Amino acid sequence: MKLIKPADKIVWTRHSESKMRYYGLSKSRVKRVMKDPDRKQLGIAPQTVAAMQKAGTKKHTTEIWMMYQKVLTGGKENIKIISAWRYPGISPEGEAPPIPEDTLWELQKLFKK
Repeated sequence: MKLIKPADKIVWTRHSESKMRYYGLSKSRVKRVMKDPDRKQLGIAPQTVAAMQKAGTKKHTTEIWMMYQKVLTGGKENIKIISAWRYPGISPEGEAPPIPEDTLWELQKLFKK
């Protein structure tokens, strides 16, 4: 199942770019999570989707999470990447996405505007 169409434009927030630098994630790695997630659920911010892909090794399992939303710009549907982060270990299914405290705090400030 393709989540994005080739014609869709991807917009990166400053927050997402700073978190990608912090966690050592490239834009292509985050796009891969969005295109082929191991798990997808509602994000914590309004009208967002959180997607996850397993990473790491068997001994040191991690997950790469990203949150995005679809936005209309000039009559076209675009994708806005809100945030991206690494989760150490395996997150519990059926619960809200595991977001690091600092990222959660920054997202709350971002969506209060």
